[in-house]
Amino acid sequence: MEDYYRPTKAVISLTAIEENLAAFKKRIGKSQVMAIVKADAYGHGIVEIARKAVGSGVNFLAVATPDEALVLTENKVKAEILVLGHAPGRFIPIAQRQGITLTAISLDWLAAATDHIQAGLPELKVHLKVDTGMRRVGIQPDEIEQALELMRKHRFSFEGIFTHFATADEEQNELFQSQVAAISQVVEQIGDPSVMVHVSNSAAAIMHPELAFDAVRIGISMYGIAPSSHVEEHLPFSLSPALSLETEIIHVKQVKAGEAISYGATYRCLQDEWIATLPIGYADGLLRGLQGQDVLVQGKRCPIVGRICMDQCMIRLPEKMQAGEKVQLIGRQGNEQIRIEEWAEKLNTIAYEISVNLTKRVPRLYR
Repeated sequence: MEDYYRPTKAVISLTAIEENLAAFKKRIGKSQVMAIVKADAYGHGIVEIARKAVGSGVNFLAVATPDEALVLTENKVKAEILVLGHAPGRFIPIAQRQGITLTAISLDWLAAATDHIQAGLPELKVHLKVDTGMRRVGIQPDEIEQALELMRKHRFSFEGIFTHFATADEEQNELFQSQVAAISQVVEQIGDPSVMVHVSNSAAAIMHPELAFDAVRIGISMYGIAPSSHVEEHLPFSLSPALSLETEIIHVKQVKAGEAISYGATYRCLQDEWIATLPIGYADGLLRGLQGQDVLVQGKRCPIVGRICMDQCMIRLPEKMQAGEKVQLIGRQGNEQIRIEEWAEKLNTIAYEISVNLTKRVPRLYR
């Protein structure tokens, strides 16, 4: 028996994940794919996506927080795990015991970490994050020698080095080129082939395969979403969207001309209209700014009318329909398709924000 009772659900295609990973593997040749499963795998479900990535031949997974890493180890996902973000000192012995790799986000972090490393446990595996221009976190290029000296003196295992490009999804620009030059110089300075080098995110892996080095970090595009419209225009292969969002009509009524719909009476019927109610609202991730966004019913576009409520919203039908009729909010129905990018444009944001804001109240079904 299904353990949910609303018809609202996100359907995740594991086949799409596999296809996207295969396309990247072909693109980058001998380099490894590091699958990014942070933020609950961009809203797709961290455990299921991680298992699919590993089953597709990925050996390295990356998360943002120590807690996300522990979700993977507690669910017995068998892969190397890198925490990309900050890890507090008290997590260091746990990382040592479980073989989780941490990121040295600064010289100060490395120095402080020496007080938490426990003797008698395996060495702490570390990747150095180098700030070449993102200006978020990272060791400065002129601090590399100090970082290496710290790691030589203490129980660190220097496993990898990386940076993050701020503008890889835009047209060629000065900042991107300066970041490439800076990290190339650092890699040359270290000169150790046993240290994994990974600098490319999804956009750089697509646009600049020559920068693949030892591994590339594939995040948003593993889920079938282009990092930007610029990248999408230059895709050398197709991406398969993994996520679709669906529900069904739960109520239908005819509303008279001039009558208002929902809070604030922001929409009034211009004529007698068939209005349907859907069991999805902003508590699910259908944000109020999506008022006016189309959904698909019987393969036809129908607009959301009136303000979106916490748990429900209303749509205008072209004709009378029955409760139980399937509704596609993201994905394909018949010959029509609503892409996640359409929501992003409506909300003046990026597709990343749409998928990670689908709340836990929406069950994920895997196919």
